[in-house]
Amino acid sequence: MTRDRLTLYDTTLRDGQQTQGVQFSTPEKIRIAEALDTLGLDYIEGGWPGANPTDSAFFDAAPKTRAKMTAFGMTKRSGRSAENDEVLAAVMNAGTDTVCLVGKSHVFHVETALGISLDENLDNLSKSFTHLTAQSREALFDAEHFFDGYRANPDYALSCLHAALEAGARWVVLCDTNGGTLPDEIHRVVGEVMAAGIPGEKLGIHTHNDTETAVAGSLAAVDAGARQIQGTLNGLGERCGNANLTTLIPTLLLKEPYASQFETGVHVEALDSLTRISRMLDDILNRVPHRHAPYVGASAFAHKAGLHASAILKDPSTYEHVDPAVVGNTRIVPMSNQAGQSNLRRRLAEAGLEVARDNPALPGILDEIKAREDQGYSYDTAQASFELLARRALGQLPTFFEVKRYKVTVERRKNKYNKTVSLSEAVVVVKIGDQKMLSVSESMDDTGSDRGPVNALSKALAKDLGPYQRYIDDIRLVDFKVRITQGGTEAVTRVIIDSEDGSGRRWSTVGVSPNIVDASFEALLDAVVWKLVRDGAPVS
Repeated sequence: MTRDRLTLYDTTLRDGQQTQGVQFSTPEKIRIAEALDTLGLDYIEGGWPGANPTDSAFFDAAPKTRAKMTAFGMTKRSGRSAENDEVLAAVMNAGTDTVCLVGKSHVFHVETALGISLDENLDNLSKSFTHLTAQSREALFDAEHFFDGYRANPDYALSCLHAALEAGARWVVLCDTNGGTLPDEIHRVVGEVMAAGIPGEKLGIHTHNDTETAVAGSLAAVDAGARQIQGTLNGLGERCGNANLTTLIPTLLLKEPYASQFETGVHVEALDSLTRISRMLDDILNRVPHRHAPYVGASAFAHKAGLHASAILKDPSTYEHVDPAVVGNTRIVPMSNQAGQSNLRRRLAEAGLEVARDNPALPGILDEIKAREDQGYSYDTAQASFELLARRALGQLPTFFEVKRYKVTVERRKNKYNKTVSLSEAVVVVKIGDQKMLSVSESMDDTGSDRGPVNALSKALAKDLGPYQRYIDDIRLVDFKVRITQGGTEAVTRVIIDSEDGSGRRWSTVGVSPNIVDASFEALLDAVVWKLVRDGAPVS
């Protein structure tokens, strides 16, 4: 059976950069482009040259990619020829073989936003794309506000598409710019556009997620006949974001009817890097990955209920729609006060601890988990701390070192700018074998700004662990979450710490205490010990 070709177009570096709080540097854009190219995407939109220095610099240094690197801009303005429009010239001067131009397709926007006649807008479209194709550029037309424009005046919206195609555009892309069009309407409109003489192999879809249906809307367009999909990595984009390619790509490759009807430039084998690339982007943005993201989220294949875990032990397909390994993710059976022995044995097995069903330690581990969660611990999200608790109960937790004491002091002082700041100083004393080791660390940056007592403790603990130092040098704290689990004067603080090492491995630990410093140190200590266990560090 011959499969239709679906074209995948990434706009993370342009539309994704319009996310509030996101601003990529040129090296970051290069790194993202190279990662996207390894997936097998057809187009990578690099940005809008001339709109800002970063985008212009990116095209000067853009990596060589298998994907078609695309420059984005807008159609020529009224009162200028295409040859003499400096904004259009900046896009052309980026030197890419492919150019995408945004233009109006909604009567309201033509007359109100641009303040020109409908015929003049059509003339601008036609002359812009004639200019592109005359210089042997592959041209795409992003028909801005198309669905709103089609709803208001279908004949004019269609005439904009025809003007671009007749002038040589390779693709016309229907943009749901405001993100308010629902999937059933997208399906109907795409069908009507095709019935008006625009073939699916020249038709793309660009959706926004303002109704949480951007992925569904994109699939609806494909169902109706569109053959190009635009989206962003992790769903970045203005307001609520764009169609999420980390959801769309595995859906197209793994789910029916798409897997058997269509082929893309992405091969199933490449999907095993999807989770890593998704988290790489979050790391660049310095934000915590969305745990519940489909396919790539840390909780996407987490099974908390005992009934689920029992079935997962027999056959993972009982509660998983795909194998997590296919998309580079992992299965998690969290431990919580809802857990049964099925969850426990499964989680132990994943930690490399094969325990017989009748092992007398199992009920005790469950009882301890439930008792500690009653005190405020949460092993649902702190998998590494759970593993250490279980190993201790099973007599399989090595003693690498002993913490003899630690303390943190905070003092106020004047910095070199005569500004009063806080300085946190931490002291940690550990015993390794017969040797005591003392580490001191301050938490203050070059400007004299305090980084806090927890940061000072973390630095002191990891500063000198003697023979274990080489195992922990690459540990990095990537998230720190604090929650008060009981109110009033007897408040209890729970701290969850997410750590990561140089290989990209990530783990979570928990600490609980009325004192936030003590809770933090407990979680930090678990993070270090877990790393030593998992890396097979020898006992001194």
